[in-house]
Amino acid sequence: MLKKRILSIVLALTMLMVPGAYAAQPAKDDMRGVWVASVHNIDFPSEQGMTADQLKAEADTELDNIAAMGLNTVFLQVRPSADALYPSELFPWSRYVSGTTGQAPDGSFDILGYWVTAAHERGLQLHAWINPYRITIDGEDEWNAIPDSSPAKQHPEWVVKYNDNYYFDPGIPAVQQLVVDGAAEIVKNYDVDGIHLDDYFYPGTDFADEATYERYGQDFSKIGDWRRDNVNTLIAALDETLHTLDKNLSFGVSPAGIWENKSANSKGSNTQGQSSFSELYCDSLQWINAGTVDYICPQLYWSIGFEPADFQTLVKWWQKAVSTSDVALYIGIGAYRSAEAQPGDTWYGTDEIERQLTLLDDSIDIQGEVFFSYASLESIDGCPAFLTAHYAADKPVTKPDADNSGTITQEEAQRQATLLDMLSRFIVSLFR
Repeated sequence: MLKKRILSIVLALTMLMVPGAYAAQPAKDDMRGVWVASVHNIDFPSEQGMTADQLKAEADTELDNIAAMGLNTVFLQVRPSADALYPSELFPWSRYVSGTTGQAPDGSFDILGYWVTAAHERGLQLHAWINPYRITIDGEDEWNAIPDSSPAKQHPEWVVKYNDNYYFDPGIPAVQQLVVDGAAEIVKNYDVDGIHLDDYFYPGTDFADEATYERYGQDFSKIGDWRRDNVNTLIAALDETLHTLDKNLSFGVSPAGIWENKSANSKGSNTQGQSSFSELYCDSLQWINAGTVDYICPQLYWSIGFEPADFQTLVKWWQKAVSTSDVALYIGIGAYRSAEAQPGDTWYGTDEIERQLTLLDDSIDIQGEVFFSYASLESIDGCPAFLTAHYAADKPVTKPDADNSGTITQEEAQRQATLLDMLSRFIVSLFR
């Protein structure tokens, strides 16, 4: 009887190593992502006022190029501000499509719907990227052009002006609920593989939310702690709501690359840059420890050897941050630096990107990388060809299982073969 029980346990463990035997989180490992930004028409759409056919053609071209580079995941910015690149009951159409906030594109073309289908047809994942609190990025003229149907105009008590731009106040529970409802609307209506938040939460330390703090912050002696708790509450609410709607959905955040400098906090990194913890009120370590994100994707937009914020130093810090958790770590790479670089600059060409990818390939506790952004990769001389060759060298190979559905790398195949051999030897020894 004991031998039978042991055999059952061994067989169950063996099944866990077979692709397709269990449902894995989407793109948990081997992330090869790219941000496709709509704000200021950086990546898509490349200009405002395009016809539906032009939008489709541009989407197809970009997705074909992304797949050809060996990438596997698109982070499409579908809500660059308090707007949408899809028909929404909560937010007006984005000006970056039609040219006018609240005006639908040609034929009411559903950009997000098209990108989801087209990405999946090419074997790519599509994550919907949203900005949680930003309302404007271009000041008063943009604010004046927002239609009355916008939640920002319907609820002026939710809005704070900061440095000539407008933001929803993160400390107001109704605002947090709006962000959650907006993300849930996407998941209910589209077959997206994930919901992704960028690093824009509180825009600065002098954000004018004293009245909100007085109303809602009685449990906190410091406004900074209260602000961080507001962000933590939002992240936890998104985690619960989104995974209730789709348990396999991937939810994560791309925070600024420096959590905190060691000079201000002993837990911080040996860096000298903007602090996400102290200046933007984002406590990424809390999200990791609480497990309220499936992945974290810090934006490490500096070069190897850049003393104030060395890429390698920060990679090691984030590796340690996730090492005892089940949160995946993706590294955000600043390809735009190379796109903007001049001859003689560290970032010029593909050398720095190559060095960073080599470092990541040789590191543990890192499940992949995401590049900012698509247009930058295309504009760097030789970069598309380099990425194609780089990822082809580590192309997953098909494992001949029952339905031929699992794909694993050669290294993983060898590891599993070794484990299976050990298990088989163990089983045989039980019956000698």
